[in-house]
Amino acid sequence: MARTKGAGRSWRWLGRGGTTAPVLVALIVIAVVAVLVDRQAQTLAENQMRAQTLAQISVIRAKLEGNISANVQLVRGLVSTLSTEPEMNQARFAALASNLFEEDSQLRSVAAAPDLVVRLTYPYEPNRTAIGLDYRNMPAQWGSIEEVIRTGRLVMAGPVDLVQGGQGFISRFPVYTGDGADRHLWGIVSAIVDVERLYADSGLLDPTLRLDISISSASAADGAGGRFFGPDLSATNPVVADVVLPAGAWRIAAVPYGGWQRDMGALLLLRGGIGLAGALIFLPFLMTARMASERHRHIEALGLREKALAQVTRRLNLALDASKIGVWEMDLTQNVEMWDERTHQLYGRVPDGALRKHADWLSAVHPEDRDRAEGAFRSMIGSGRYECDYRVLRPDGTVLHVRSMGALHREPGEPERVIGVNLDITADVRLAEDLRRANTLSEARNQALEEARVRIEHNALHDSLTGLPNRRYLDDILARNAEHGFHESGGIALLHIDLDRFKQINDTLGHAAGDAMLIHASQVLRQQCRDDDFIARIGGDEFVIVAEAGQTDAALSDLALRVVAEMRKPALHEGHECRFGVSVGLAVARGRDIDVRQLLINADIALYRAKDRGRNRLEFFSESLQAEVITAKRVADEILKGLEEGAFFPHYQPQFDARTHDLMGVEALARWSHPTRGLLAPDAFMTIAEDLNVVASLDRMILEKTLADLKRWDEQGLRVPRASVNVSLRRLDDEGLVASLRDLAIEPGRISFELVESIYLDERDGVVGWNIDQLKDLGIDIEIDDFGTGYASIVSLQKLRPNRLKIDRQLVTPIADDPAQRRLVSSIVDIGASMGIGIVAEGVETLEQAEILRDLGCDVLQGYAFARPMAPADLQQFLVARRADRGAIALNSPSVRRGA
Repeated sequence: MARTKGAGRSWRWLGRGGTTAPVLVALIVIAVVAVLVDRQAQTLAENQMRAQTLAQISVIRAKLEGNISANVQLVRGLVSTLSTEPEMNQARFAALASNLFEEDSQLRSVAAAPDLVVRLTYPYEPNRTAIGLDYRNMPAQWGSIEEVIRTGRLVMAGPVDLVQGGQGFISRFPVYTGDGADRHLWGIVSAIVDVERLYADSGLLDPTLRLDISISSASAADGAGGRFFGPDLSATNPVVADVVLPAGAWRIAAVPYGGWQRDMGALLLLRGGIGLAGALIFLPFLMTARMASERHRHIEALGLREKALAQVTRRLNLALDASKIGVWEMDLTQNVEMWDERTHQLYGRVPDGALRKHADWLSAVHPEDRDRAEGAFRSMIGSGRYECDYRVLRPDGTVLHVRSMGALHREPGEPERVIGVNLDITADVRLAEDLRRANTLSEARNQALEEARVRIEHNALHDSLTGLPNRRYLDDILARNAEHGFHESGGIALLHIDLDRFKQINDTLGHAAGDAMLIHASQVLRQQCRDDDFIARIGGDEFVIVAEAGQTDAALSDLALRVVAEMRKPALHEGHECRFGVSVGLAVARGRDIDVRQLLINADIALYRAKDRGRNRLEFFSESLQAEVITAKRVADEILKGLEEGAFFPHYQPQFDARTHDLMGVEALARWSHPTRGLLAPDAFMTIAEDLNVVASLDRMILEKTLADLKRWDEQGLRVPRASVNVSLRRLDDEGLVASLRDLAIEPGRISFELVESIYLDERDGVVGWNIDQLKDLGIDIEIDDFGTGYASIVSLQKLRPNRLKIDRQLVTPIADDPAQRRLVSSIVDIGASMGIGIVAEGVETLEQAEILRDLGCDVLQGYAFARPMAPADLQQFLVARRADRGAIALNSPSVRRGA
């Protein structure tokens, strides 16, 4: 019985337990759900706050990007203009820069530094002290300047403290001029953006934001090292957004005032609701779970919609604020329009919130553009889209250029509307006009430069006097025709032409006459040559004709002879009849890959031969002529080397008294000790020496060595009374001759200068005559060599008064067999005797000739009959032997024996 009662109580407890178990389970489930819901609510609240914060800083970011990009674009226009106008002055720069400051920009000042030195600035007065500033001398700014030069891109720096007060961001733009290979850095343009205005215009200083905001350089790892605006928020889990700039990037971080904690009143209300829901235990658990699931899905959808809304809001704000676009909407049914604030600003109207009529828009359009703008709107809107550029005349008289764009919008049950935007393109239009003007000016300058280039190129390739091509043009023509011949004929012929007696015309009639003769010569050449022949003037009186070589030289010879014949004809100049001739050297090459340089040399060699053979003639280049030239060149080089090494020295031929046969002197004859050919007489080298213009040097060397030999023989007691040395006309024409002879301290009467008879004509050169007079004053005798073969007259002898005449061997040789020749020599002796001039006969080969000459009255004899020319050492032995012979004769004389 007791057991039964206990069991009943146990079942009743179990029954109550079974009744409360679902409640406990529900309470546990509700408690768990309540905790989860509370946490989810807090997460959602934080997400909502982050989304709202992100939307707010996205607008700020868009405004920052837009403002900075707008400022950069404004300055880029100025940079583009500088690239086309590198020589821009301050006035022009100020005029362009002032347009930038008329816009709603944050620019504070702009400066241009060609070659890194500030030369231009705007505004000028506040910044005039910066003129002349050299960035290379500013270490604080050189880093950014160097980066601009290195990268060739925009570099932004800041904010920096400004000397004028406040802070600013500095944007530095490289300016390049030229194109392609000529492109180079002109300089730097620096623009300062005012920090306070940028922050204010971008909304950072808006007191209604209720956000803590910081801005730092995006390159900083933790956001603190590069922070330049706001407090350090790195420990508060901020919302961040990157501001993409034309040069680099910034990072914006933001948290609400008080952090991410939700409002406590709302939190308590939520938790009370959760408790109330738990008290309503009769609601099925599954329904609660289902409702929680539905709520979660709704929260996710809301988050997605909020994210999409934030993106749309950011883009819209970027389009409206950064691009400064005005928005308008037109009801086509009622013909009314709604303008936003920016549109009111563009049209110069006060934004009062009232609707505008279409007539209001038309009244704002410039009168000259109204019909066009209205017509464009009516004709284009039917297609669904509208776009037109026109001018706006604002009430204050200013004119803006506006681009208006719109699209037809239809909603079910709503009237048709046109939604559009207005964009101020005034700066672009003005810049385009400036660029058009600059382009027009540039095209005009380019045209002038091209014309100048053509003129310069023509002048560089043509002779200014005759209009013929010059040497440079000739070289170009020859180089272009070297491979296949002139006009691809397989050969090239060159006629090198030089005017004969041209210098006399220049000297007697003046350079004007000379120029007239050159023009006449060029006309003759044009007349005689074919149209496709090339004629060039390559020097003062030298011309070259380039022609086809042909198969034979006959046509070329005919051409050259025609030129020679025509040039002989007289030409009139101002009443004077001018005559001159031409010498022509002709060289021909046939085949491929012609050496045109050598061909020019060959023609020049042929010309030289034509002149050497009497001028006014034609000479063809040949291999034998080339060999002669090569030989002459080699001998010339050897002569010059011989002069340097002292390889020229005198041989001496004694001269004897015609009656006593005593030694009267010696004639110094030049000899050349050639390294391979041995001892050479003057006929082997004198002609080439004259061409080299070294005969005067050779004369001086022989004279100095003769003086040295005379001094040595004097010291040995072997006195030679006199030495005769040859002297050239060129040396006699040397104004420094007398001074150089004084330095040699020549003993009077010891040296005699032999002058070739042809040197001393009736009309004496002033310098030559003066030098001969001075030679006599120095005690140097004058002899006329080879007398009887030249042109000297009796008058010339009277003027010159030489000490001696030397009868040429051609007159001496036949005197033994020809009485007439003896009478001729006797006449010369008589002339000398009458004028007190001594007579020397040279070329005496026999004793018979010596006796005849003695009987005719000659004073001195010289020739093989007495002694041959001999080296200094041989002459010394000859003198010693002669002295010994005379000593022996003296010892054996009767007077000596009687004395003994």
